[in-house]
Amino acid sequence: MVPAMYMAIDQYGNTYHGLVHPRKDLCEQLGRKHVNKMYRTRKGGVDQHCGYVIAGLWLEVFEVRPWHSA
Repeated sequence: MVPAMYMAIDQYGNTYHGLVHPRKDLCEQLGRKHVNKMYRTRKGGVDQHCGYVIAGLWLEVFEVRPWHSA
């Protein structure tokens, strides 16, 4: 089984690829240790964890999956 891969996009459109452990890998790439979770409010008022705030960057994290044709 292949481990899940992730990528992140900050508020300026910069991308961070090849993340296996998003929090840890982003901290290493940005040279920081302090992280806050970032949330978005969905319909119905439910908060959903969608990324991290690190060094003033709002990083939304996405899972990268292979695209298979039917």
